[in-house]
Formats: sequence, structure tokens, C-alpha cells
Amino acid sequence: MGRGRFKIPFMSKRVPAAGLPALKISRRGAGRLHKGHVWVYRSDIVSVDGIPPGALVNVSDERGRFLGTAFYSSTSQIAIRMLSSEAVNDLGSLLGKRIETAIAYREGVVEDTNAYRVVFSEADFLPGLIVDRYNDVLALQVLTQAMDAEPVRTRVISELSEQLKPASIIERVDPRIRELEQLPSRASSVIRGERSSTVFSMNGVNFNFDGVEGQKTGAFLDQRENYAAAAKHARGEALDVFCYQGGFALHLAKRCSKVTGVDSSRSALETAERNAILNGHEIEWIEANAFDLLRDYADSGRRYDTIILDPPAFAKSRRTLDTAVRGYKELNLRALKMLRSGGTLVTCSCSYHLSEAELLEVITQSGLDAGKNLRLVERRAQAKDHPILMNVPETAYLKCLILIVTN
Repeated sequence: MGRGRFKIPFMSKRVPAAGLPALKISRRGAGRLHKGHVWVYRSDIVSVDGIPPGALVNVSDERGRFLGTAFYSSTSQIAIRMLSSEAVNDLGSLLGKRIETAIAYREGVVEDTNAYRVVFSEADFLPGLIVDRYNDVLALQVLTQAMDAEPVRTRVISELSEQLKPASIIERVDPRIRELEQLPSRASSVIRGERSSTVFSMNGVNFNFDGVEGQKTGAFLDQRENYAAAAKHARGEALDVFCYQGGFALHLAKRCSKVTGVDSSRSALETAERNAILNGHEIEWIEANAFDLLRDYADSGRRYDTIILDPPAFAKSRRTLDTAVRGYKELNLRALKMLRSGGTLVTCSCSYHLSEAELLEVITQSGLDAGKNLRLVERRAQAKDHPILMNVPETAYLKCLILIVTN
């Protein structure tokens, strides 16, 4: 695999890595790899006896043809995450090169910020590893048994320290993921250096960061480019719904006459206020349930020139998609009813299971029901430091639409 595209030939004469456990997969699983994906589900495992959790394994098809080297999980439904179509005989060296390549890619695509995603799991051919940079602090999150196992974990931390030379490295812990992977529980903490906090900037806007607080690895860096795009179209009175720590609101404050941010998390709003003070802005923050507030505001005739909708992922699986669509429909319908003619709607979805086409249909129907004509100005995705692999559709998850009300 090296630094290029992941490819597995149909007829491989490659030799498996010496000393690694062997694992066979079904024809269906092999077919998925042949199409360029890097996951094999547990239902496609043919034989797995005696393989320890998080092991590096040689993968072959039912006829014994070597398909590559992978990380194995004993608990996840994604049992195999391919690491290379070649034999991996020096895992430590491979990890170092992959991290080096990930860093080099960001040097070419990241601008006007000192906060960005350094490693994006499968999209950087480092499955199960997330690393974000906030100025001089790194936030690391491991999502699989293999990335948590030794010596992989120690080598990753060492490479990050050597190649980026951060003041500190924080490990961000998602208790639910560790439970699913049957990993020992532990709290988020500083694992290299001493401090967990810093100040970082995006698009000329400053933010406070504390590595042991907040969601994800501390902020929504995937929206960084969308923050700037939204600000270009914003004007007048603005409402930022699901504002979290103020990412959109703070960008809008430079252009809008008044900005209000809404979130159900008091701690997030407290950080948002500190961020507003840091940038010298006065923003109104409201702790409220977004659905209730939008219903009340729409019914009472509140009007805005710009509305941002950036909700959490409503569709965690295909089974919940119908319910999620109803949620997106209600939010967008209420927002459109509140927008003045010429107003801007920025509406987002981070639900992978909701396609862009489905989101567009939700917005179209919401516009019809609200009696508003809409002009689609921009169709956007996650920031480029969260790369999308065309053969791994799960790496494309964020949708961001910017629309103008034309009547």
C-alpha cells in the first residue's frame, strides 16, 4: 500500500509476513477488498481460532491466496481493518512512514489555522487512530484494540512526538468505544508533557482549548472551512443553532449586527462565552433544546437574516434514518419560516447514513412547506484535512449546504 492507493490484486503471488497469525475470509469479504474497501466484517471471517485481540494478521481468501496484512479486533463487527496489501514485516517503520505522509499532506492543504486533523484513521491508512493538532498540543484518540496494543501505541506516540514536537500530547477517551472494543477503561489525560490547554486560531478567530474537556478531540475542526464559507454569506441578525463552543457564531460575529448561539450544554456555552471574550465579541448565548426553541420562535414570529443548523448525527445507523429525516425536516422547516427574504440558511448533517441527495430532498420539501423559494449557493463537505477516500465511502460524512431565500 505504501503511500499510494490501497489496491489488492485478484491473483496475488505475494508472500505473507513471517510469524503472523493467519486469518481466512469468505469470497464475499475478499470481493469487498478487491473493490478497494479496507474493512471485512465478522460475518465474512472463515477461520479465526487462537488469534489474540488487536493482533496483526495475514489475510487470505478461502483458496489460500494472500490478500494483505491487517489489524484484527476480537469484538468489533468490523473484524479486519486492512493495513497493507503487502506483507508487513516491520510494523514500527510502516507506522512512522504513514504518520510522516499524513503530516506532509496537511502541509499542502491546510491554511490560515494552527488547528487541524493530523491523522484521520482509514483515510490516512492508519485505521483506528485519530490525531488532532491544536496549536502546540496534540489530541490523540484510539478507536481499536490494535491501536491501543503495545508496541503500536508507544510507537505512535513516539513518532508524533518526534515528527511534530508538540508541547503536550493528550489522550481523549471515548468510554463507549473502549467498552465496545473491550479495552481497559481510563480517563482522558495528558500522556506527554504537562499542560492540557492552549489557544488556537481558525480563519483569524481565536479559541480556547482544553484537551480533557469537550466533545470529540476538543473542537469541530471538520467545519473549519465551512465556518469561513458561512461568514461570507452571513449578514444582519444571525441565529446559530447547536452552536457548541461557538464555531459558527464567532465567525459570523465579524459580519453580522447581532448573533445568538443556542445549545443544550451549559459547559459548552460557558466555553463559547470565553471564546467570545477572547475575540472581543458580544454574543447572546441561550441554553435550550433546539427543537423547542425553534418551534417557539417560529410560532411567535421571530425573524432572522442568517440561520445556522449544525446538529449532532441524528442517524447513527440505517435503522434510525427515517426518524433522523423527520428531525432534519422539522429543524429546517422551522428555520426557513424564520428567515427573511434574502436570508441565508447554512444547514449541516454529520450523519454518514444520510446522503447529500437525501439532505437536499429534505431541504427542498422544507422550502415547499414553508412557502420559500431557495437558491443553492454552495454544496460543501468536511475540511480537506479530513480526507475522503473514494473507495471507502464511510470517510465522507459531513454535508454542508448554503442556501439563499429568494422571496
